[in-house]
Amino acid sequence: MRAEPVRLDAVLFDMDGTLVDTEGVWWQAAAESAARLGLDLTDADVPHVLGQSVGHTAAHLAGAAPGTDERALARELDARFAELVARDVVPRPGALALLKALLAAGVTTALVTASPRRVVDLVLDVLGREYFAVSVSADDTVRTKPAPDPYLEAVRLLGADPARCVAVEDTPTGVASAEAAGCPVLVVPSVVPIPAAPGRTVLSSLKDADPELLRSLVGL
Repeated sequence: MRAEPVRLDAVLFDMDGTLVDTEGVWWQAAAESAARLGLDLTDADVPHVLGQSVGHTAAHLAGAAPGTDERALARELDARFAELVARDVVPRPGALALLKALLAAGVTTALVTASPRRVVDLVLDVLGREYFAVSVSADDTVRTKPAPDPYLEAVRLLGADPARCVAVEDTPTGVASAEAAGCPVLVVPSVVPIPAAPGRTVLSSLKDADPELLRSLVGL
């Protein structure tokens, strides 16, 4: 007798670098603030900028520039990033097609991000709010990625089982968050290479993903 497939409760999408091409504008915002502080961003700064919250990046830059007001720097980064997102945000290849396919297939989706709520709202207007049952921003949990809290909050809001929710991520920070929450992960790396691992599948583009593939990742 053929076994029934494990149910897919939801697909939980990261935002920056996964659904929209905002990693570049986030790097730009951080580089502009760094330059004002007399700093140059290098590859060594990537883990402290890409995939990180505004607060984490502000703390990182302030640590390299003694005397910097960390909170003021965070506000500066936040404002500049929101300005750049509103002007330059672009969906990643395959993102809209996958969201449309999941909606047509009746698969619940959520947006789970380390970006602040006002940036999330800008991106939701670009992508289409109708695709997401819930969204979780950096403002909605005490801890953000790489802690599991954002994904656990999304699962709680959906009344779902994390083991039956596939997270879609692009950075090591996001992958760590999703895996700590107990979600199987589909990784589409944006900048930093990420290897496949148990419970983790890697694709080169969202154009290669569809509802059938995402369902197959539950229970691996």
